[in-house]
Amino acid sequence: MTILTLNCGSSSAKYQVYDWQKKEVLASGIVERVGHDSVIEHNRTGERKYVKDQACANHTEAIKLIIETIIDPKVGAIKDMSEIKAVGHRVVQGGEKFNKSLIIDDEALATFKEVQDLAPLHNPANIQGIEAAQAVLPDVPQCAIMDTAWHQTMPEKAYIYALPYEWYEKYNVRRYGYHGTSFLYVSKRAAVLLGKDPSEVNSIVCHIGNGASICAIKNGISVDTSMGLTPLEGLVMGTRSGDFDPAIIHYMMNSTDLKTEEIEKALNKKSGLFGITGQYIDRRDIQKAAEEGDVRSELAIEIEAYRLKKYIGSYAAALGRVDALVFTAGVGEMAPIIRAKVLEGLDNLGIVTDMDKCMQSHTRNAETDITGEGSKTKIFVIPTDEELVMTEDAVALVEGRYNVHTNFTYSFQSKDYVNHVRAHGLINDIEKEPELSDIIAKIP
Repeated sequence: MTILTLNCGSSSAKYQVYDWQKKEVLASGIVERVGHDSVIEHNRTGERKYVKDQACANHTEAIKLIIETIIDPKVGAIKDMSEIKAVGHRVVQGGEKFNKSLIIDDEALATFKEVQDLAPLHNPANIQGIEAAQAVLPDVPQCAIMDTAWHQTMPEKAYIYALPYEWYEKYNVRRYGYHGTSFLYVSKRAAVLLGKDPSEVNSIVCHIGNGASICAIKNGISVDTSMGLTPLEGLVMGTRSGDFDPAIIHYMMNSTDLKTEEIEKALNKKSGLFGITGQYIDRRDIQKAAEEGDVRSELAIEIEAYRLKKYIGSYAAALGRVDALVFTAGVGEMAPIIRAKVLEGLDNLGIVTDMDKCMQSHTRNAETDITGEGSKTKIFVIPTDEELVMTEDAVALVEGRYNVHTNFTYSFQSKDYVNHVRAHGLINDIEKEPELSDIIAKIP
């Protein structure tokens, strides 16, 4: 069975083709600048990257381009689309109605449209991707894998805001949380590394990318998370503000001629690290500028790390016992300096880091252990794999054996699970940085 997964952003469409029987990624890639002069970057496993410029006015055309590419005789991964048995779609916001993945029907699609304003940078694009795939592949089951589903286990004390209660009753104002697919994968992999069942593990997982959030996981389920009604709340992000005094909105509207839409745009697209530095979003650029003496870049790093440290402390208090503290996603996996600043001084919580190991951990191909001597909490860096969760959910849905994650076992929960693409990539990583071999917890 071959599964196509799609993760559609506002101007992009990421994809992966996975052979379920062989447990192999056949191809992956992305169409960027949808709506403009688009370009597709296609990676067939074991082959050179294929790049092609082709205008795509919308996501329907982008998905047509993806299909043309994956069945292309020269660069494609499959012979024809009859091999695709299901399409898995990332859906950022599913509202309160869904606590697990599902096969998309008219009712589900209508619900996604009802709540799309809660994830304005993501859900509209997710919906466009679903409708485009339905148009191009009308007879193939379309499956929704929702970030918010993972967080439906949060108790009321965690997701209800101290606002007029009728706002929740009438307008569904509550904490929803995001990055759930990543948290699911990473927390279950942490349980594997600890040699325990997920239901026995308390963990704090930091998903740090351009978008960033942190999740408190008790006995294998989400009990709190930093993102809220929308993905704007919580940690300092690439262009999003994270937590701030809401009275600032009223203050700035009174102090300037800014309108509501302009304030919202500023909070989502002009704040965060970009707002602090005035020019950078990518942590690599910020780090380089800081090393060259740029004061605001230095400040941006300190602010991001400090916010993360505060959340870790509060979630440690909420959980009582923390078996594992985990870093994942682009920055979590590849920015040791930020990790080090976050972890420094957490000894009083029983979280002790081996800073040499922390600085050595710089790979997306292995799970590393950066725990220091005497630490009560294990500290791992675990590369996430949201596409694999999407693939497995889609397969199980089509086969009629899927269930909520607490009653479902994924292939990557096996102690013998190996991602062969990552295992191959790790060989190259170790050739470049031999010290990596000393801190590998497992090849995922």
